[in-house]
Amino acid sequence: MIRYGPAGWEYADWAGIVYPRPEGKGFDRLAYLARFFSTVEVNATFYRPFPADVAARWCERVRDFPAFRFGAKVWRRFTHDREPYGAEEVAQARAALDRLHEEGRLGAALLQFPWSFKRDEASEEWLRGVFRALAGLPLVLEVRHASWDDPEVLHALADAGVGMVNVDQPRFRRSLGPRARVTSDVAYVRVHGRNWRDWFRKGAGRDARYDYLYSAEELAPWAERIVEMAETPRAPDVYVVTNNHFRGQAPANAKMLEAMVEKRRVEAPPDLVAAYRAALAPFVTAPGSSAGADAISP
Repeated sequence: MIRYGPAGWEYADWAGIVYPRPEGKGFDRLAYLARFFSTVEVNATFYRPFPADVAARWCERVRDFPAFRFGAKVWRRFTHDREPYGAEEVAQARAALDRLHEEGRLGAALLQFPWSFKRDEASEEWLRGVFRALAGLPLVLEVRHASWDDPEVLHALADAGVGMVNVDQPRFRRSLGPRARVTSDVAYVRVHGRNWRDWFRKGAGRDARYDYLYSAEELAPWAERIVEMAETPRAPDVYVVTNNHFRGQAPANAKMLEAMVEKRRVEAPPDLVAAYRAALAPFVTAPGSSAGADAISP
């Protein structure tokens, strides 16, 4: 199965673009997204660990959508810090992830490392330790430096049962380029945007770095890679996550990719369609219409 969705759901600038405005009493943003997307990546678990009961509430909010799965970032303590960690920190990091997994809702636990995490003996040893600490979870690894693009790395990940994340990111010096790697039963794509002017600019805020809307022409090679990954002998579950979140550009591009891969128009939030009418018009249909009946050109 191929699932598409954005990274995160709590963005103030999505009001009136992704979500209706006003939202109305009792409006649930996560449940609303689950109507249109089959995955959403949890960002909050990257910044701090969450208890199991919070993850249980996330599962409850998407109970009406049995095919929906979460991607969830692993706490940055294991990806951006290099000080030794102990069993208590591992337990804290795993609590929400284990609960999602027990509920059958965890598609992947994402280890997101920065560009500065380059391949050397110490980094490889660090990864082996993290893999042991998080054993039993469907792990996927995002590295951004080209030093990791080596067959030995892919073989090691396959032996460990860890998926390699395929990234689209602003190209800078030895940044890892687009690939279609499959090393486990989970194939994972993360699309970050190509705003290279702000990606490494000192003082650039989060919104500036992720302010980018892909064109259909830019996404077309990714649609081909997604199909390639889905058709590998492993027949993995494929997750396509768009992270160019500023002003709802991530949900817009996720819908474009879904339509391009499925070769049909797909249903999208009506406010999103209105906000990105020119980009989305060839790919989406009105909510409640028969999405599969309106094919698009390959």
